[in-house]
This record gives sequence, structure tokens and C-alpha cells, in this order.
Amino acid sequence: MNRKGLDGLPYYLGVRSLGDMATKDDRVAVLNIMGGESRQVTPVSHAFSGGNIAFGTSPGRSGQQLKTPCGNIPVYNDVREGIDAGHRFNTGVVYLPPAGVRDGVAELIRVNPDVNKIIIITEKVAVHDAREVRAIAQANSVDIIGGNCLGVADSWNRVRIGGALGGDKPDESLLKGSIAIFSNSGGFTTTIALYLATEGWGTTTLISSGKDVYIHYSARDFAHAFANDERSKAAVLYIEPGGYYEQNLDFRKPVVACVVGRWKTKLTRAVGHAGAMAGTGDRAEDKERWFMEAFGVDGLFTPDNPRVSRKGAVVTNIADIPAALSAVMKLNDIASDFETRGSLSLKAWIANDQGLDLPDDLALAPVTAPDPYAEQITSLGSQIGAAVPRQTMKDRSGASVMDATTQVTSVHGHSVLNLALEPMEAVFALPLVQQIATENDGVMLDVAVAAEVNLVGDPVLVATDAAREAGNAPNTIMSAAVSIIGPNRVERAMSCARILIDRFAYSGLSDARDEEFDLSAIEIDDAVKAHFRASEEDADDPRADAMLKAIHERGGRSVFLRFIESLGVPLSRDAVLAAISTTIAWAPLMQKRISRLTAETLPWYLRLYGVMIGSVIPSEHHEHGALCGIPRKERFGTWTVADLAFLALTGKKPSQAEARPFQVLIGLLISNGPGAISAQGAKGAVAADGPQTPDRVQINKAMAGFLTHTGFAHGGNGFEGIAFLLDQFRDTGLTDPTDPNHDIDLKSMARDFARAYLQAKRKAKASGQDGPGALPGIHHPVFKGKPVNYDPRERFIAEDMETRGEYNIFHAFYCELAQALFDVGASPSVFCVNVDAVIAALLLALLWKDYNEGRLSDSDLEAAAFTLFLFSRMIGAAAEIDDHLNRGRNMDTRTPASACQFVS
Repeated sequence: MNRKGLDGLPYYLGVRSLGDMATKDDRVAVLNIMGGESRQVTPVSHAFSGGNIAFGTSPGRSGQQLKTPCGNIPVYNDVREGIDAGHRFNTGVVYLPPAGVRDGVAELIRVNPDVNKIIIITEKVAVHDAREVRAIAQANSVDIIGGNCLGVADSWNRVRIGGALGGDKPDESLLKGSIAIFSNSGGFTTTIALYLATEGWGTTTLISSGKDVYIHYSARDFAHAFANDERSKAAVLYIEPGGYYEQNLDFRKPVVACVVGRWKTKLTRAVGHAGAMAGTGDRAEDKERWFMEAFGVDGLFTPDNPRVSRKGAVVTNIADIPAALSAVMKLNDIASDFETRGSLSLKAWIANDQGLDLPDDLALAPVTAPDPYAEQITSLGSQIGAAVPRQTMKDRSGASVMDATTQVTSVHGHSVLNLALEPMEAVFALPLVQQIATENDGVMLDVAVAAEVNLVGDPVLVATDAAREAGNAPNTIMSAAVSIIGPNRVERAMSCARILIDRFAYSGLSDARDEEFDLSAIEIDDAVKAHFRASEEDADDPRADAMLKAIHERGGRSVFLRFIESLGVPLSRDAVLAAISTTIAWAPLMQKRISRLTAETLPWYLRLYGVMIGSVIPSEHHEHGALCGIPRKERFGTWTVADLAFLALTGKKPSQAEARPFQVLIGLLISNGPGAISAQGAKGAVAADGPQTPDRVQINKAMAGFLTHTGFAHGGNGFEGIAFLLDQFRDTGLTDPTDPNHDIDLKSMARDFARAYLQAKRKAKASGQDGPGALPGIHHPVFKGKPVNYDPRERFIAEDMETRGEYNIFHAFYCELAQALFDVGASPSVFCVNVDAVIAALLLALLWKDYNEGRLSDSDLEAAAFTLFLFSRMIGAAAEIDDHLNRGRNMDTRTPASACQFVS
């Protein structure tokens, strides 16, 4: 056969003009026609082209047929069998796996002398095989397109051969016009055609060249056929890095070249297209220069800087292609093919601004989507709250994550370091509504929790007193309390929340604080009133009225509180709690950031928060109308959640100086990620109840799971740092740990301890005995290996303290000690002061005065350290419980038997 092609080219090229690339006369054989991709694509191609596929092959499926809208395509074992059955073809399409491509091409050429085009859809064909394919094709006068391509199409001839150019509806995207397209990307070939229509440009021939390492039909071949196609007045090229195919080309007609992939310059391996990784001199930047020199332009085209010439323009964003082409064609006095169609402006089908106040150019109004999407979007819009797909959640969380590098945990995107700078009430709702509480939400939370803390007359007090008298640790005492707050204790509150959501979901209410919202459209009947009405048992409970009055006096605003007050019936405490929780949950619920399940169960969590704090206070301090001597009106009217927690811990309201470090401690301890033992306990309890039937999950039991998975090694271990500091400072005469003007020589203290510590280590080593062990608060297995080491968590808090002009002598001692240990040779480098040291230092400073004056014992300090951990970690546990309840699967935390080991 002729080894030379047309027009004196040094290699064979059979397609002289783009008009010959895909014609009505072409008949096609498809190899592996019953494969997954071909089954989807081939019927569309066959129908669009008027039935151009003669047959397909699929070994072992001879006699089957591939159904298409314009007739079924017969299937044979191999090409020879198809020809023997009387079918004729001149074009082959290869869908074979990479290892079979070379043999498939050889079969097409060997068996059928009439074949003149083969399109290889397969990607990642070995370079060695690609070279053999090239050699076989050149020797037999066959054009190869691909591999890793989506084939070719012709908008004039209404023919598509190979892959999915034009998508599922090529009639709508392959519009007849005057622009040829050559693209390294199959998907973008169609996208570019659609984009061109917005400026009134249609297409002639579209070629997806592919971007395997070896491109058989290259830009040079395209340029030759483009020049000879009278239909094509201009061309668009989409080019990726890698290869020299586009260098020194003469197109002879206007061209817009879109060169992409600057980001791939730093890659060391292929991403996406195997050939799209630059070598030497074939980066995206190099290819931009080649085209700019060819077109005679001195820069890239952008809407703000339209660099064009009559020869063409270079863009790096496909969205700029239509405008660049119109600008080039205007210089050539060539009009567009038809009226413009649509625009490339963003047309949002769905809009959710997540409550953000966006500028006008970003606050896009949604448009109606085409069918069938419009109906689906309408259905989605009527959905209340987020719908979270379920999955196995063992050792996984959608609520918290720890950064392995910094060891800093984030809860719903908020670092615990940042949470340490927020008021306690601001972070109380975070685990559930996934946002920091607003000032208004803070008021709601303060009052809701305050109404639950005083447990006078509640069986919870009996349980906690019994647990305390039995000598239990703080977590066990608290667990006894939460076990009483079962489903029956919160069903009415959750039922009220459910009714509020139902009544307001489609009312148009977006801001639960809207004082102007018209309540007249909200349906009210006797059944609704009955749910919110105080029962006879509630008649003597003044807390509901006290809660409403306190919220009003504190400036709290709530549509839901206004609604229940308008019912004209005496309200129950459950009703008020439901209105408060719905107020807090409303914005994230409407923004679909949280699920309806989360919003409906929020009253349970708020009640548990209050009971857990109240359970720490011995029963003798719970009185009708007062707690620890603090009257209800004062607690409801001015106290915060942090004040209540501090009261439970110390028996008093914190001063301003005490509130700040207490807040920092709460924030730091909220979570350590889903791998923490306490988190595992909470998640395991949810998994055991079965989150796929969420009504059966007992949230109080899950909270008990968290509590029973804490202990003196996990939670109570915070006392180790305090005990260490007590040993150092017990006899120093220290009165105020926050006063920098003390007379204590911290350097000498640290140096003396370091020397004694070194001697103890040496003595133990010489005698073969265990040494003094690690020092609490010093060193960390991650933050090590440098001459001077730092724990970024400790540094964050230390720098914040410095900025605020705050001082803590215990922290200062730790810093001196880390340096002294190195100076005396007890450590190989300056170890870090870790975050546990900060926690111990801050907490001991809070309690020092009471300890120093004999009001607190060592055991009291230990209990306080443990309880503080529980107060903080119950917030993180709530996040894991709610996350697992929404995402998890039944029993998904169990360990497979194959992963378990028996130890004898």
C-alpha cells in the first residue's frame, strides 16, 4: 500500500479535509461494543448518525444485539465473523482494555483491507504498543485518532464516530456553523461547542485528539485538514502541557488557542491525562509562547485585556474562548453563524447563602432549571433541613478532626484554640447547630440551661447523692444523673419542637429573631394549644414564666416564644424549652446545614447540659427558688452558662478575672477528635441503639457512654500536672498566682528541680531500677527533634495571655523548667511545654486561693480537674452523638472478629 499521504507529507495522512473526517458514507465496526462505556455511548452515536454502525464485537456474545433508537446492532465474536456475515466497514472504533488495543488494531487492518480510519477510545495505552499501532497503521495507509479520546463528530454531516462528543443529546450541542474544534480533552470539546453558541458560533468538525503520551492524530494533522476545509472559517484548539505537537504550525486561518495546565508544571507524575505532564520546553507557558508568536500578539487575551490579531488569540480559560473568537473574527470581517444563544453568566439552579450577607454580584437569584431537574429541585426545596447519607462511622467523624501536624482538633470547622477565646455559651450550641451562638442565642442558652440546673424535687438528686455516697468518681456521679433523663423526660419538649417546625417550615420565616413576622398565617387549633399548655403537674412550677420574663428582660428575641405566648394558655417549661431550642436551630435548619432530626432533639441536649452541671452540686444546695443561695430571678436574669458551671465547680460565681481562664479551659478541652476514648464511648452507644432507626437511640445513654469512657487516666489525668505544681509551690508562700510581682525565684526553683531530677535518673540507671518517669506538662511525642521545641497549642494560649497582659506563675515555671532540664543535661534539647501544662497552670491558678486558705483539699482539686474536663468534653461528646445519629449505621463501631486477637 501507499506509504505516503496527500500533499507530499513525509508520512501517511489519509484525511485531506476535515469534511472527510466523519461522513455519511462511513460505516463503523466497534470492538468491545458490549463494554460498559460503549453500551452507554454507542446507541446515541448510532441514532444521531442515522445508523452508521455495521456491527460490533464482544467475544462470547455472538448472536446478541445492542439495542438503539434506530435499530439493533448485531454483535459477533470477532471482526472476521462480522465480515463473513456480510457486513462492510471502513472505520473501526476501539473500546478494548489497554493491553488489547494493539491486537485489536492489527485485527481490524489484517482482516479488512478497506479500513482507513481507526478511533481508539481507550486511555493509558502503553507507549511501546502505541508505537507499534502507528507503524502498522502507516504501513497500511490507515489514519489513527486517539488514544484516550472521545472520537470525532461533524455538525454538518450529522455524524458522530467513537465516544460521547455532544453528550447525550448531540442534536442540541453540535450546531452547524463555521468553527472547527481540536481538543486534547474529550469533555471540553463539547463544552467549547456549547460555549461558542453563546456568541453565535456553530461548528464544522470536532476532533477529540486524546492526551495519552502518544497522540496519533496531532495538531499538525488537524492544521492540514483544517486548511483544506472550505466550511471551516476558524478553529479553536484546547491544548494541554506535554509534547511538541503544536510547535511551528501554520494554520492559514484564524485560530483561538486555549492553553491550560500551568499548575501541572510542578507535578512529578501524570494526573488525568497521561501525556499532560511537561518535560523540557513543553510546559503550558512554553505552548502559550508558541501560539503568541504564531499569532503576533504580545500577551494573553482576557476580557479586561483583549490581546488579539487577525491570526488569532491565546486564552487560558475556556470561558474566554467565545469572546476571543468574536474579537478575532471581527478583525477578519467575518460575521457569526447565527444569533447568540444564552450567556456564560452563572445561572444558579439552587441558592443557599448559608445566612451570609453577600455582595450583590455574588447573591445570585436562582433560575428555573430545565426538566427533569426542575421537579427534583422543587422537591429538594420542600425538604426541611439537611439529608445526610449514612455510612460506616467507626473511627470516623463528620463533626471533629485532629490535625496530625499541630495536634489541634477542630469541631465543625472551628479550632479548639479559637473556641478557647469564645464565651462558654457561644460554643454550647456549636456541636448541634454547627455554628458559634449569636448574642441572642447566648441569651436563650443561658436561660434554658439555668432552668435545668436546680434539681430540687427531682429523682436525679436521689441518684447523684447515692452515687456520691458510694464513693464514685465525678464521671460516674454525672452518669447516674443522665440515666434518669430518658426519652419520657423529654418527649413533650421534642413534640413541641416538632410542631413548631411543622407550623413554620413553609411560612417564609428565615430569621427566628424577626419581631415583625406576621403570626396570623400560622394555623392554631386546640390540639396545638394542648401540646403547649401546662399540665396540672406543672401548675406549681414557676420556671416557665420565669424563663419568659428573663429572656424579655435580657433582650432576647424569638418568633417562636412570641407564638407560644400568643396561644393564650398557661405554658409548660417543656413548651418554652422547645421554643428556645427551635429559635437556636432555625437558621441552620432552613439553610440545610443541620438535619430536622438534630433540631427536634436539641431540647434533649439542652436539658442534659443543665442536669449534668446541676448534678455536680450536692443536694443540700438545691432549694425551691434558689441554688447555692442564688435566687432564681438572679440566675435566670443575669447568669451565663459559664457562671453556672463555675458555681458547680467552686460554689461561687466567677469574677471577671476568673471567667477568662475558665472559658479558655473549656474551649481547649472540648474535643480530641473521634479517636478519643470518650468519643468512642459516645459513638459506640449510638451504634448499639441503631442510628438507622433514630427514634430508638437514647441520647442520654450515649452521653452516659461518653461519661463511662472517661476516668482517672482519661479526664482525671489533668490532676497530674496540678499535683506536680503543688509539690513545687506548696511551701513557697505564694498568695496570688496571677501577680507577676512575686518574690519567688523561678529560675532557681527550676534549676534545683532539674538537677535533682537528673541525679535521680542517673542513680536509677546505675542501680538498674526504674527512673523518676516523665514529667507531666513537659515534652510531646510529636513536637520534638528541634534544638528548641514548642507545642503550638501552648504557644497560642501563651501569646494570647501576653497580648492581654495576663500572667500565670505556674506556666512561667513550666517554661523555666523546660530550659533548665536542657541546661543541666537532663534533656537532649529544650523540650516543649505542652498544652497539658497550660491546662494545669490555668486551673490551679483559679483554685489556688481556696486551696491555699484550706477550703479545698488535694482530693477536691483532683475532682475539680476531672469535672472541668467533663463539662468541656460533654460539648464535644454531643457533637459526636449527633453526628453519629445522623450519619452512622447500626452497630458500625464494632471490630470484626478477624481483627481481634487472643492473648494467652
